[in-house]
Amino acid sequence: MPFTFHMFAKSYLLLTLGTAAGLALTGCASSTPAATATSTTPATATASATTETAAKGPVLPGVGLDLSARDMSVSPCEDFFQYASGTWVKNTPIPAAESSWGSWNTLIDQNNAVLRQILESSAANKSAAKGSNAQKVGDFYASAMDTVAIEKAGLKYLQPELARINGVKDLKGLQTQLVRQQMLQTRSVFGLGVRQDSKKSTEYAVYMGQGGLTLPDRDYYLKDDARSKTIRTAYTTYLTNMFKMLGDNEATASKNAATVLRLETRLAKASKDRVALRDRYANYNKMTVAEANAQFPNIGLTAMLPQVGLGSVKEVIVGQPEFMKEASAALKQEPIGDWKTYMRFHLVNSVASALPKAYVDESFRFNQVMSGAKQQQPRWKRMLRSTDATLGEAFGQIYVEKAFTPETKKKALEMVANIKEAMGEHIQALEWMSPATKQEAMKKLNGFTVKIGYPDKWKDYSALTISRESYLKNVLAAREWEFKDNVSKFGKPIDRTEWGMTPPTVNAYYNSTMNEIVFPAGIMQPPFFDPKADDAVNYGGMGAVIGHEITHGFDDQGRQSDAEGNLRDWWTKEDAAEFSKRTDLVGKQYSAFSPLDSVYVNGKLTMGENLADFGGTALAYSALQKQLQKQYGSSPRPQYDGLTPEQRFFLAWAQVWRTSMRPEALRQQVLTDPHSPAQYRTNGPLMNMPEFYEAFGCKEDAKMVRAQNVRARVW
Repeated sequence: MPFTFHMFAKSYLLLTLGTAAGLALTGCASSTPAATATSTTPATATASATTETAAKGPVLPGVGLDLSARDMSVSPCEDFFQYASGTWVKNTPIPAAESSWGSWNTLIDQNNAVLRQILESSAANKSAAKGSNAQKVGDFYASAMDTVAIEKAGLKYLQPELARINGVKDLKGLQTQLVRQQMLQTRSVFGLGVRQDSKKSTEYAVYMGQGGLTLPDRDYYLKDDARSKTIRTAYTTYLTNMFKMLGDNEATASKNAATVLRLETRLAKASKDRVALRDRYANYNKMTVAEANAQFPNIGLTAMLPQVGLGSVKEVIVGQPEFMKEASAALKQEPIGDWKTYMRFHLVNSVASALPKAYVDESFRFNQVMSGAKQQQPRWKRMLRSTDATLGEAFGQIYVEKAFTPETKKKALEMVANIKEAMGEHIQALEWMSPATKQEAMKKLNGFTVKIGYPDKWKDYSALTISRESYLKNVLAAREWEFKDNVSKFGKPIDRTEWGMTPPTVNAYYNSTMNEIVFPAGIMQPPFFDPKADDAVNYGGMGAVIGHEITHGFDDQGRQSDAEGNLRDWWTKEDAAEFSKRTDLVGKQYSAFSPLDSVYVNGKLTMGENLADFGGTALAYSALQKQLQKQYGSSPRPQYDGLTPEQRFFLAWAQVWRTSMRPEALRQQVLTDPHSPAQYRTNGPLMNMPEFYEAFGCKEDAKMVRAQNVRARVW
């Protein structure tokens, strides 16, 4: 809904340059002509008014909506987020260990209970066959939970890596050590990895791009507002304390902290901001290895590629050449000792969660400043996430047996087919798009690959050695294995069975170079999908999720890839201009939303997710209407809980997004996350939908109703 974003290797490069768009933390208005609303129904009168207008159909008890969550003192036409979830928000405090809390967390906790049982059972089984998935999962989780062994080991298992850094004497040694940092995924200086070539999706390519920062965004290093200064101060304290724990005295630790901050600030100044990173053409710069080596001589690319098993590579795709030039200059200009200090911190920081409690606590204290969380999550929950990130497809096989039925998959595939059909009808009905572009759009839509639940081919972990000896040792081994697994793809056929999320993940994504939509088993549960609920609730939840991911194929970034997943302009110039005119309006709408004093949503950063939310609601609504017509024809449609199907649809959408968030986390989300805050994900699309106005009888002057001349309609 990642949603979040993703996704294939966890290297910093692939996170910054990935081509997948997700749902979580994740438009298109209906092509139905605008309806003229005639009356406003106060929230307190909604139920009685609804019953009266649909008295022709039976009134039945409903399933799937939390009607007690509503704030009946607020009109749905004034603030639908508050109307749908206000009482829940008021009465549901954010748990101390969380930075936000919402419907997603309820499902994640439900999933965690199943996953914890699987992992604890696996950890208790010490007789699993050596090398089997069961042995690896059990030993990884057991080692992660063995805090006594972790405390006793101290930095024992990190010493070989620290010694490698300490042994660097010159630029060549520094370059060799940067190769090692790439393998261990410590986010040092830049990112390197293999993924599909955006312009030739039938081949894998080597990508390089900006990286090297610890703070979540370049702006935290460069802005001088009070919040940014507070974060930099907290970061300096964190750096200093980490160096002291590594054995430095107070003065040396303070000096080393300043060194790391200075080097990262230099890299931040050369980094593109998050909006600039969304320009897919500007971030695609293919050049020969010789050309790249000439432009960035101090990276040592010609020596680096053979060291990571990429000696046959002739070309690389550089995401941000200007950054790479500055990084290359800095590697030569800055003292070798300073870079060793930088890498020492990046290594320790990247594995802090696998070190003794003092390191874990120090890391949490700093992260508190960013998230606002009051206490740490329990260790089992943190280590569950780590196991899922490392071996998610190994125990995911057991998970889907327990939590995912063939009936659920069948229903999901039916919904996907219905919503794809709705998208086709929306495309054909567009007045602003020419027949030539429509033909290409339909070709792309019909070319979608749909993945539901879990992979057809499970990941092979046979080359990864895991034991109960050391959690840190397991973490380092897993990172190295993952890096090697990623680069081993180069020169091979594209693996179209690969998944970018594990089966238990509560999320979904669209991958443009694969032209695929993917829905893990984890999300196919209430509140998104409830087999006991009526169609209106399921289309407002899971249906809108499906529509969201389909629309990502046609958002401002996804539309740039064709049916085969290639970055190619298949639009007429006139159609592209019409599209931009409509998306600019969406951007202006969201940039006017302010969740906190002096904090505004970035309409350009959140553009793709906002468009997908518009599309998700509009497509799912159209598909629901077809489903209701198929089911009831001209017969009266039943009301559940005294609400029409249309009202239940919009309530389901709103309750999926009900969320409370701490101010610290909200500020970070606005600065770094391509998804808008929850209240705007709820209200933003509906404010442009005449179908919503009609469902709740909203007058034209209501806050949830946009004037026709500023109403955004895209797909």
